[in-house]
Amino acid sequence: MLEKNVAQLLNEQVNKEFFSAYLYLDLSNFYERKGLAGFANWYKIQAQEERDHAMLFYQYLHNNNATVTLEAINKPNAELKTLMDPLKVSLAHEEYVTNLIHGIYAAAQKANDFRTMQFLDWFVKEQGEEETNARNLITKMELFGDDPKSLYMLDNELAARVYAAPSLVL
Repeated sequence: MLEKNVAQLLNEQVNKEFFSAYLYLDLSNFYERKGLAGFANWYKIQAQEERDHAMLFYQYLHNNNATVTLEAINKPNAELKTLMDPLKVSLAHEEYVTNLIHGIYAAAQKANDFRTMQFLDWFVKEQGEEETNARNLITKMELFGDDPKSLYMLDNELAARVYAAPSLVL
């Protein structure tokens, strides 16, 4: 049985992961409107990943006989004006999610909830990858974004990304 505080934090994370999916769909919309289908593709796939992350938390709670409460998901309100803005929003958001995961991990550790700590190990690693990817996109945009031909090539690179479902076993 999950400790009450740990279960509550995990449940809140379900909703926060769904918000992440909304945020990434919003970033995808921005790039679609700008004619950058590759960037839009990148963020559509990010949205799929976040939805799957939410479902992993959802299933973990059910597997541990905990109640899942789905809350309303806030509308993303990021101010997006430049092509760089979504990239910076994404990095800041991933850093925020990393802090959330670390908070849940700390609560599980305090409760000696080794099963939840093991479950979260995958997310800790995943967040490291997410932050690296977000930083790398910012670096590439800083290097190539002002040159139309380079931006076109970067957009094509991002268009090649395909979705791969997470391989976490619950």
